[in-house]
Amino acid sequence: MHRPKKMIFLILIILIALTFCFFFVGQPKPAENIKWGVVFSQKHSELFGLDWKENYLAILDDLKVKHLKIVAYWDLIEKEPGVYDFEGMDFQVEEAEKRGVKLLFVLGQKVPRWPECHFPGWTGELTKEERNQRVLEFIEKVVLRYRDSEAIEFWQVENEPFFIFGECPPPDEKFLRKEVDLVKSLDNERQIVITESGELLLWFKAARFGDIVGHTLYREIWVSELKRYFNYPFPPVFYNRKAWLVNKFVGKEVMCVELQAEPWGPVLLYDLPLEEQEKTMDLDQFKKNISFAKRTGIDTFYLWGSEWWYWMKEIHKDDAIWKEAQKLFILEK
Repeated sequence: MHRPKKMIFLILIILIALTFCFFFVGQPKPAENIKWGVVFSQKHSELFGLDWKENYLAILDDLKVKHLKIVAYWDLIEKEPGVYDFEGMDFQVEEAEKRGVKLLFVLGQKVPRWPECHFPGWTGELTKEERNQRVLEFIEKVVLRYRDSEAIEFWQVENEPFFIFGECPPPDEKFLRKEVDLVKSLDNERQIVITESGELLLWFKAARFGDIVGHTLYREIWVSELKRYFNYPFPPVFYNRKAWLVNKFVGKEVMCVELQAEPWGPVLLYDLPLEEQEKTMDLDQFKKNISFAKRTGIDTFYLWGSEWWYWMKEIHKDDAIWKEAQKLFILEK
């Protein structure tokens, strides 16, 4: 091998080693005060066969959660063109207001839970441009309705908008910019959260669009392409260093908007046998995920799975995870 080629090869090896050490070696200082919240989906709760309002109130009054991520589903609110039904969202916001609960409010066309993009049926015949215009009209209606609520802490525009997942059109950064600019024009007081996958790539793109970067954090998942369960190999420092890069070079704060606290299997949870669910989530794994989150040094986490905890408690008479989660919100006080 010629000397220049040897030198290039050596430099590459050194860079790879340094990158590995940066993302995989070290123990971050734990956050002094962690803010724990949960994600709540009216749709997800209903698909479990639950009374979603009872589920929501149990989260507020039994778990005593003070930080909630809630979702405005376009297909639930605008079932007919121009006809808006805000009853479900009004209930969630008003009950949060009564208890001094702070809300991370998600809006857009791609929002949490399968199939990710929750289009009303009547949009099927629209062109892309026509649908995008209706999305903007929907966002405007939502923001104008709730921007005066003291419960709203952040707006989240879209959900992992750069990640190709679900039954959705391809990512469109120009349209995302229009959405963000619209929300800012309607409410310039609250910060906007843009989210990305916690495990894939860096988070600089989200930082370009949002005031705050939100990331996911999953440990045990099902990989459909491999037809097997998979444990992410990333240590806590991996997330810490990614957050440090965003903060250092872009000046944006980072929070975890989805911490895995429910199973992930080859089919949707409603059709997944309990013994299969236990392969990716049980009480022991729940505790491990909480411990892992604490060791990242990140100070805000919204747990993903509150509807499933309630379903386990009410339908299967297993309240172990519900009670374990309850400890987090008691300690937070």
